[in-house]
Amino acid sequence: MERTKISVIQLFSLMFIFELGTSVVVSYGVDAGKAAWLAILLGMCGGIILFFIYYFLYRQYPTIPFTTYVRKILGRYVGWIIGLLYCLYFLYIAARNVRDLGDLLVSSTLEETPLFAVIVPLVLVVCYVICLGTEVLGRTAEVFIVILLLFGITGNFFVFISSEVHVHNLRPFLEVGWGPIFSTVFPTLIAYPFGQMLVFTMLLPSLNRPTFTKKVWLSALICSGVILAWTTSLNIAVLGMDVAERSTFPTLATVGKVNLFDFIERLDAIVVFTLLITIFFKASILLHCTILGITDLFKLENGKRVVFLLGGILIFLSMAMASNYSEQREEGGYVLDYYLNLPLLIVIPLCMLIILMVKNHFKKKVN
Repeated sequence: MERTKISVIQLFSLMFIFELGTSVVVSYGVDAGKAAWLAILLGMCGGIILFFIYYFLYRQYPTIPFTTYVRKILGRYVGWIIGLLYCLYFLYIAARNVRDLGDLLVSSTLEETPLFAVIVPLVLVVCYVICLGTEVLGRTAEVFIVILLLFGITGNFFVFISSEVHVHNLRPFLEVGWGPIFSTVFPTLIAYPFGQMLVFTMLLPSLNRPTFTKKVWLSALICSGVILAWTTSLNIAVLGMDVAERSTFPTLATVGKVNLFDFIERLDAIVVFTLLITIFFKASILLHCTILGITDLFKLENGKRVVFLLGGILIFLSMAMASNYSEQREEGGYVLDYYLNLPLLIVIPLCMLIILMVKNHFKKKVN
């Protein structure tokens, strides 16, 4: 893709929206019980630790993407294979997010619409934005982050004044102990969505003010983590723990309870539009970084040539990965956590960090 530059605000907008993704709508962290909000904050702290690993690697090679410096650290051939694995991982996560949006729309608002008819237009728009370049994607995020915040404020306001919030649903605190909290935090909440921020190491060379990378990344991570913890606690306070655990999209159910004077109701559209915006940007970022990685690994002159090819693969993956939403969530449990997220987001970056530190140590000794 062409060399473009994005501003600090644009990067923050992209990171913030990416972090929210599907997490703001699905049953996020509820395996930890009523202490789900605490589990999310602990997951955020784990995400901060991962950030410092990613940031250290980036600072050694600030002008090249992740798929390039993984070859410099792990060797030409091993690094190439690892880089390709990351590209396939980004594409797979994009497909999962597109499928989540399709399932939400089909189950909540477009019940008679085929899933294919929902996914294809979304992916085509994603491909179109990617063709326009990183800068256009960043500018679009600047606009939509304001809309997202307005949706969030509006939804929270109406939920509170509708007298549906019952704080006692959040008590007793730690009724199931620390065990379920820690098992939920690692590796699930650390990797998703905080560890998935690794994808931005493909975009950071495009930042026009690299010195602000650390502040922007940490700000986006902390802000999104706090909002996710707040949203989950609000869902439990409104729905109760039993309903929040069983609900496929608890945020949708929470906002759906708003009924003021039999006039202001059916605010589900706020949640649907929120997920539409977050998934659009998350899928766009993931697919864009996949294309950047493929362009780098295969030394293509122009990544735009493979945009719609990978878009077609994205459509196929999102349709074929599961027959229904429950099956998809089950597949995204143990297998995704321990066979994809754990090695790709935690183990390999940590190994790269150790190898790089050893290399730097011996270079200093030689000099």
